[in-house]
Amino acid sequence: MLIAVGLFTLTAGRFNVGMMDVVDALSGRGAERTRMIVVEWRLPRLLLAGLLGAALGLSGAIFQSLTRNPLGSPDIMGFAAGAHTGALLVILLFAGGYYLTAAGAIAGGLATATLVYVFAGAGGNHGFRLIVIGIGTSAMLSALNAWMIRRADLDVAMGAALWSAGSLNGLGFEQLVPAAILLALLAIPIIALARPMRQMELGEDVALASGIATTKSRLGLTLCGVALTAIVTAVAGPISFVALAAPQIAHRLALSSGTSLLLSGLMGAVLLTAADAAAQHAFGLQLPVGVMTVSVGGFYFLWLLIREGRR
Repeated sequence: MLIAVGLFTLTAGRFNVGMMDVVDALSGRGAERTRMIVVEWRLPRLLLAGLLGAALGLSGAIFQSLTRNPLGSPDIMGFAAGAHTGALLVILLFAGGYYLTAAGAIAGGLATATLVYVFAGAGGNHGFRLIVIGIGTSAMLSALNAWMIRRADLDVAMGAALWSAGSLNGLGFEQLVPAAILLALLAIPIIALARPMRQMELGEDVALASGIATTKSRLGLTLCGVALTAIVTAVAGPISFVALAAPQIAHRLALSSGTSLLLSGLMGAVLLTAADAAAQHAFGLQLPVGVMTVSVGGFYFLWLLIREGRR
C-alpha cells in the first residue's frame, strides 16, 4: 500500500511524470526538469510524509498499549496539544527557528505528559482515567493555543495559524534530514522497549513475573511516545488522528493478538502519505494535510467512541 501511494505521489501533479521517467530521475538519468520535479520537490515531501506518519503510528501504538485502550493516543490524551503549545510559545515569543521550535515542542509535550500523570494520581496507570484527564487537558491547551494566536501580532499570528493547520507544503530535505536523524536515534530505545511493552499488555503481575521493570519501562515508553509526537509537531505542525487510527487498522488487517510497533508504523506512513496525496490532488488546490486527517479522522473517532460505548 505504501509503495502504491508513493508511486502515485511521484507521478501525479500538474506536471505528470511517467513511471519510467520517475525511475530514470531517481537513478540520476533523464531530463533535468524531470529530475528537479521528482527528486527535489516530490521525493522529500513523500519521504517526510512516510517518516512522520510512521512516527505517529508508533506513538499511537505505544500509548494504546500502555493504556490498553483504543482511545489512547497522544492527540486524545493531550500530549500533542502540549507539544503544539510548546512550539507555539517559541514561535510567538522568540520567533524561533527549526531547532528551537523542536525543543519547545518536546518540552511542551513532556510537561503535558507529566501534568496528566500527576492529575491521574494514584490511579494514573488506569488507562481510562488517563484518557479522560488527557481529553480535559487537551481541551484547555487548545483554548490556550487559540488565545495566544489571537493575541499575537498579525504577521506572526498568520504564520502560526498556517503552521497550526499541520502541513507538509514547502518542506524539503532541509527538514527531512534532521527529522530522520532524531527518529533514528529514538528507534534504538523503542526497539529495546518493544518486548517489555508486549509483556505489560498481559498484565502487571505477568510482566513482573517475567522480570520486567514495569515502572522504568512505562516511563521510557512514555518519553519515547511523547518525543515522537513532538518531533512531528515541530516539523509539520499538529497532525491529528493518524496516531489514533493507525494501530487499530494495523491490528485488524494483521489479525495480531497485540499491538505491533512495526505494523503500526507502516500503517501510519500509509495514512499520512495517502492523506497528503489527497490534500494535493483531490480538490484542485493544495490543502494542509492536517485538514484531511481531521476530516476523515473525526468520523473514525466518533465510530470508535460509539463502539467502545456499546461495550
